Amino acid sequence: MALNITHQIGSLAGTPISSDSTTVESTATVNAAAVWKSPTANLRCKVIKSEFAPTEGLSPPLSPCRSPVLNGIRPDLSVACQAFATEEAAVGEYRKGKAKGSGGGVPVYVMMPLDSVTAGNTVNRKKAMNVAMAALKSAGVEGVMMDVWWGLVEREKAGEYNWGGYTELMEMAKKHGLKVQAVMSFHQCGGNVGDSCTIPLPKWVVEEINNDPDLAYTDQWGRRNHEYISLGCDTLPVLKGRTPVQCYADFMRAFRDNFKHLLGDTIVEIQVGMGPAGELRYPSYPEQNGTWRFPGIGAFQCYDKYMLSSLKAAAEAQGKHEWGSTGPTDAGEYNNWPEDTTFFRKEGGGWDSEYGEFFLTWYSQMLLDHGERILSSATSIFDNTGVKISVKIAGIHWHYGTRSHAPELTAGYYNTRFRDGYLPIAQMLARHGAIFNFTCIEMRDHEQPQDALCAPEKLVKQVALATQKAQVPLAGENALPRYDETAHEQIIKASQLDVDGNSENTEMCAFTYLRMNPHLFQPDNWRKFVAFVKKIKEGKGAQKCWEQVEREAEHFVHVTQPLVQEAAVLMH
Repeated sequence: MALNITHQIGSLAGTPISSDSTTVESTATVNAAAVWKSPTANLRCKVIKSEFAPTEGLSPPLSPCRSPVLNGIRPDLSVACQAFATEEAAVGEYRKGKAKGSGGGVPVYVMMPLDSVTAGNTVNRKKAMNVAMAALKSAGVEGVMMDVWWGLVEREKAGEYNWGGYTELMEMAKKHGLKVQAVMSFHQCGGNVGDSCTIPLPKWVVEEINNDPDLAYTDQWGRRNHEYISLGCDTLPVLKGRTPVQCYADFMRAFRDNFKHLLGDTIVEIQVGMGPAGELRYPSYPEQNGTWRFPGIGAFQCYDKYMLSSLKAAAEAQGKHEWGSTGPTDAGEYNNWPEDTTFFRKEGGGWDSEYGEFFLTWYSQMLLDHGERILSSATSIFDNTGVKISVKIAGIHWHYGTRSHAPELTAGYYNTRFRDGYLPIAQMLARHGAIFNFTCIEMRDHEQPQDALCAPEKLVKQVALATQKAQVPLAGENALPRYDETAHEQIIKASQLDVDGNSENTEMCAFTYLRMNPHLFQPDNWRKFVAFVKKIKEGKGAQKCWEQVEREAEHFVHVTQPLVQEAAVLMH
């Protein structure tokens, strides 16, 4: 069946689609856009006012909104064509980084596998990638997000870049009409939640860290973390004569020059990695080697000599020399809970003392300054290229219900019951016109361990309010793989940004789904995903009832089943 997908789609759409061959490869080059050019009917359902009078100006649907069978639907793709056509106006709003008005909908991107490019700089599972992209396009997905690994591109020698596999992937995305969010991944892959492979930092960087271990983040017990270079040496020429920030800037500049013909058209966003997992944070909760387990509070990462030098200078500037020799010594260990420690406990905790305020202000400001430095470079490099810049912030929702918010503090977010730690981040991003990308929007409070006072919904609301106050666009991601409708509905709810009673005309500017893999292409998961994409793209101003949306999705899932089956097989 997979061999004849072009003929199936062509006949169902009423538009012939030629196929040059009957090989498996031909199925991967189906241009879903051709399907969408079919004339469409007005399929909007009537919207009933509270007085039970039909709203004026809306034509009746072709079929009832609620129907127990699908037999009455015409056997063509007119429904799917209208349902999944890309809206250029929405894309334009996303590129501007503005919150779209009511009815605009939220474009969906899908994260590609972490190992999409091999150590030999070629595309991994090339045929699978090709088929998977065709399937995603058929589902109405706006584009894909791909990690552009520093450890692969500039692996062997400083200043020498091999874009091999990425050039091929970018062209593949362009061929399928997919947009690309390119992540400048300056961190190591491996050691974090969901890391399915290991991609270390460039060899020459690892050599420098081996020569000077203090280039790595360090905890109070001397444990080194090699996921990302310590921000304490951001401006020091410790990497073969260059500073880390210069290395990041040179990498981004080389990326811009190599892919300038795709910027603003295919490549629409550059997400700048700023820490472990690509997030602006300290590596305070590393899973590698069992160091940290959920829902531990984590540990401060300020004990390399460069961070301690900065701490000492800050303490001396305050006239408190005794505060500059070390970080808090009573903040517990990685897997403690707040009340296990003197520093984080709710009553009389050090976090709420004069010393605590000094230390946490310094620690969080160092992170903000790090973000400011890299964003300044990124916005300058990509100025006038038509791409948006974004930064990813971690969704640290455990122990959110406590006074101290210990896990957020150790990660560098100075957020407590009495202080908003996300507004300064949003304001920093706003100064550079960057997008605030936030995770964990698929989670519900009651799904999480209540004894750990987890509150992802409340956290997302706080972040949404901070971004609205700072007037910075907010985008979202799911933190963990989810294929169920409960998670999908929560994402849609969160994306609408109904947080303060005055959010009628705002939505997230984009949502990125974790992740392209064989599970996504399993029949039941795929059916739910296609319906989810359709729903979130409908937006706040949707005129259709949900039953109509789901029926359109179901119909299109059936039509594209052979393509999806092939993607599921090849992705393994």
